Amino acid sequence: MGVTRVAIAGSTGSIGVQTLDVVAASDGAYEVVALAAGSSSAALIEQARAHRPQLVAVADPVARAEVAAALPWAEVTGDLADLAGTADVVVNAVVGFAGLPVTLATLREGRRLALANKESLIAAGPVVAPLRAVPGAEIVPVDSEHCAIHQCLRASGRPSHEVARLLLTASGGPFRGRTLDELRGVTVAEALRHPTWSMGPKITIDSSTLMNKGLEVIEAHELFGTGYDDIDVVVHPQSVVHSMVEFRDGSVIAQLSMPDMRLPIAYALGHPDRATVPYGRIDWTTMSRLDFAAPDTATFRCLSLAYAAGRTGGTAPAWLSAANEVAVAAFLDGALGWADIAAVIESTMDAHDGAVPTSSEDVLAADAAARQAARTVLAR
Repeated sequence: MGVTRVAIAGSTGSIGVQTLDVVAASDGAYEVVALAAGSSSAALIEQARAHRPQLVAVADPVARAEVAAALPWAEVTGDLADLAGTADVVVNAVVGFAGLPVTLATLREGRRLALANKESLIAAGPVVAPLRAVPGAEIVPVDSEHCAIHQCLRASGRPSHEVARLLLTASGGPFRGRTLDELRGVTVAEALRHPTWSMGPKITIDSSTLMNKGLEVIEAHELFGTGYDDIDVVVHPQSVVHSMVEFRDGSVIAQLSMPDMRLPIAYALGHPDRATVPYGRIDWTTMSRLDFAAPDTATFRCLSLAYAAGRTGGTAPAWLSAANEVAVAAFLDGALGWADIAAVIESTMDAHDGAVPTSSEDVLAADAAARQAARTVLAR
């Protein structure tokens, strides 16, 4: 079996760095042929010197010039989607809606997409869906929850009509068990202290509001074709059960491991083969308890807002994702309280125009309209 060529969009972020860790531990099974980042020139240059990719993409023009000067032997471009045609597997670890072009280009090229960028699939689900029929195109999710479901469905080997429910687990974030009144004055630093996972700031804030789980509900619908009435969320603070599939006879298959994002990354890179390195191995002699509870949707309203947007369909998920990005950015900048993130999103969704996207241009227009609507709400 030959060496698998890997391209990583968002290589300087948490998932990108851990992907390079998996590559380094793979004993030559993978070759990094392309790297891309938004603006982190110093980190990208260091990665490129270590892995010698053929192509390096940098979105920011100033950072791009720095990278081009430091890497005269590499082709340097400004379009992250250029990575799509270079590799057997493209890891899309770009944060937010900016990852959409990478998702679309990879599927059009008929390549495997190791998807860690949930927003592109959520915002452009109706546009992405037909591209999955391109010969060779496939999506293997890197999110731990969707990777878990992917593994459970694969392990069962049963037809989809036997699936009763998908059960997405949620850690509950740093504010699990606290009331809305207790959360009105929380700081950015408090919201960024996730109890289980080490992630970027945007995703960590999404976890604190449960929007991350709401977006994952929409993503699960798009990935697996399961109706929203059959996708449930359960809070599981240990983050050992990464998600479950319940079948119509009541049987449940779950995927368990200690929290380690390298496991789903390695799974997506090697699919259908399993990695030889045991990431997240459990010591069953010390595993004393696994707890589960229903989510508090009164305090964490973003979860209900996501279900509503998913059921509305069309460009509603794109609006939800865009409004959330604007609200989270405002919170991180100190311009919005944590408890007001959901209110900004809800007010933005009230202005949704009900459009249905048929092209990537429609998705881009919906994203722009939602961002403007969210900024208008913030300015009130």
